[in-house]
Amino acid sequence: MQQSDHHAIASDIINVSEYLKINAEKYPDKPALLYPEKVTYRELEEKVNNYSSGLYNSGIKVGTRTLVLVPAGTDFFVLIFSLLRIGAVPVMIDPGMGLKAMIRVLSDLEPEAFIGIPKAHLLRLANPEIFKSVRVMITTGDIKIRKTATISNLLNISDGHYVKHPADAADVAAIFYTSGSTGPAKGVIYTAGMLKNQIEITRNQFGVSTAEIDLCTFPLLGLFAICHGNSSVIADMDMVHPARLDPAKVIKNILDFGCTQMFGSPMVLNKLAEYGLKRDIKLLSLRKIISAGAPVHLKTLESFGRMISDKAEIHTPYGATEALPVTDITASELSGLISGDDENGSGICVGKPVVPAEARIIDITDEPLPSWDKVKIMPVNRIGEIVVKGPWVSPCYFRNSNADKASKIPAEAKKEIWHRMGDLGKIDTHGRLWFYGRKSHRVKTIASTMFTIPCEAVFNRHPHVARSALVGINSDRSGAKKPVIVIELKPGFRPNRKLMKELNELKNSSKLTEGISEILFKNNFPVDPRHNAKIFREKLAFWAEKRIK
Repeated sequence: MQQSDHHAIASDIINVSEYLKINAEKYPDKPALLYPEKVTYRELEEKVNNYSSGLYNSGIKVGTRTLVLVPAGTDFFVLIFSLLRIGAVPVMIDPGMGLKAMIRVLSDLEPEAFIGIPKAHLLRLANPEIFKSVRVMITTGDIKIRKTATISNLLNISDGHYVKHPADAADVAAIFYTSGSTGPAKGVIYTAGMLKNQIEITRNQFGVSTAEIDLCTFPLLGLFAICHGNSSVIADMDMVHPARLDPAKVIKNILDFGCTQMFGSPMVLNKLAEYGLKRDIKLLSLRKIISAGAPVHLKTLESFGRMISDKAEIHTPYGATEALPVTDITASELSGLISGDDENGSGICVGKPVVPAEARIIDITDEPLPSWDKVKIMPVNRIGEIVVKGPWVSPCYFRNSNADKASKIPAEAKKEIWHRMGDLGKIDTHGRLWFYGRKSHRVKTIASTMFTIPCEAVFNRHPHVARSALVGINSDRSGAKKPVIVIELKPGFRPNRKLMKELNELKNSSKLTEGISEILFKNNFPVDPRHNAKIFREKLAFWAEKRIK
């Protein structure tokens, strides 16, 4: 079946579990999963039908909020497709956010069903008060837990009968919680239509054919790969803590199975390139690579690019849990726009909006915007707040009206909702979006407003600098901040007079940074556990303020 035929057949799908059914009919003996175990599309569809019946007979019905704490693998994909098929609402939380944050999220969630590995059930047993709403409990292990069924129990009560949920585009299909790396974790509502549109746009935008062998490093994109008719290799890594990955194992996955496509955060690409280039390893089977989750720097693209074929392409889309993808650009396009010397001085180019998504730049404000009619749209090349809309943009958060007010702008005339990304940027004369950093991280001084990405780019040019962070500390009662740059040096280097002189020369060489009066050094920046790249600048600002005082 050609890709266009697959698209035509899938055009009427709303419940995305039907993609699996179509693929099982067309490619029954093709592996849906290649590693760590081989499962054909026929076998996966049979498992989903059996689990759908077992889940339904256990009391999980349409709309049942079902917390799923299961790592990527056969059980995970079977469970998610089964829950979607019967119209239940799988809820996925990133355990990397930490125990306290998870408990806070679960207190608000009030899950009605809970499916997890045995270790996850320890959380439930230790915190019974936040799980008192749960009426169906299932473990993936064989360990007996009081009042908890096992997956084998599901198969025992499966009779092949269940109500297949046809789904409406506006139905709540799933809830994905943000990692909490840029603010309190929020439950992002994914509608059935939103999921379907994401599957279709990722297929079209990135040129995904049904013949791909996909390296899965992120569970949601692994779900998409199965919907695309790919064969998936589950990477040998802890997807909760990808910064801990062993690059040798992931490279072996790619080489052993001839993976043709992969997703990897910039940190993942850096680790693979650092390991592979030292050993002259080539990953010539890869044809398309997608990197997102944090700013992707040109050096990362160039390093990883030396390991892949000249015909392969690296995409660096921009987006968030609430809206993915928003824009897209390839490494080859990016290298033609900027050079290593001035990289990020004008922000990071993240490409043009993925049609039919739209992006606009509006005047910066920390206040809610109750109506699109009141919004001031900024002209070309003026920095402001990034807002987006499109068929794969989440309409709202779960039980969080404050977040909705802060992040959503209704356009009543067209019955549309614009989402505020919480990021700053500009749109150039060619319609390309440039990212300047988080809105909450801008530093408002007496003289001007400073943005993280271009200011940090000035210091990141120094060969001994691993990364830098612009932070603002309180300077007086006016509310203005004093700009401070914090430097993390590469391993083996220490601050000295020569280095300070060179950094001060860099600072004074740019109008962007000449207002910075303090340069501090700190090892091991506080960063998010998932991408190891999003700097917790609030923590750094607190640290810097104590040091300067």
